Amino acid sequence: MSASEPSGFRALDEQPIYDGWIIKVAKGRFAAPDGSTFERDVVHHPGAVAVVPIDGDDIILVRQYRSAIDQVIWEIPAGLRDVDGEPPADTAQRELAEEIGMRAGSLELISAVHNSVGFCDEQIHIFLGHDLVETERELTDSPEELAMDIVRLPLADAEAMIGTGEITDAKTVIGILAALRK
Repeated sequence: MSASEPSGFRALDEQPIYDGWIIKVAKGRFAAPDGSTFERDVVHHPGAVAVVPIDGDDIILVRQYRSAIDQVIWEIPAGLRDVDGEPPADTAQRELAEEIGMRAGSLELISAVHNSVGFCDEQIHIFLGHDLVETERELTDSPEELAMDIVRLPLADAEAMIGTGEITDAKTVIGILAALRK
């Protein structure tokens, strides 16, 4: 069965539980193919973009503190789709400027992934960015972003860091591996 084929399941309704800065949480009620109903917690997320910025044989990564896991981790530049109606490629350019002070002369969508489909509807559009040019870095007032390190390293080193477990962020792993296939 393909993802587009009807499954016999259907959403019935939702009861809002929490409306936060980024996410909304609801208790959803669903019908199974046999007519029975069941409930699931559902997290609604506005979506995100990420960019694999390639400059020659190098990739530009960030090292950023992530409070949910209380660690500083390696990531490709990324950010929320928090501007209504903004196309994902425009969000990607905005995030590149904010996080690493670059713009991409060309952006190519290399993947669109759902990273936690068991409970969350977030989709991340992952772009490959080439022909990078410096631009003014448009910092936000986020403490994490203000303390973020920007690191340029060979793409082959980033691939090796996936194998050693130094890079564990899902969008970053997917983005690097997809970029290497290009």
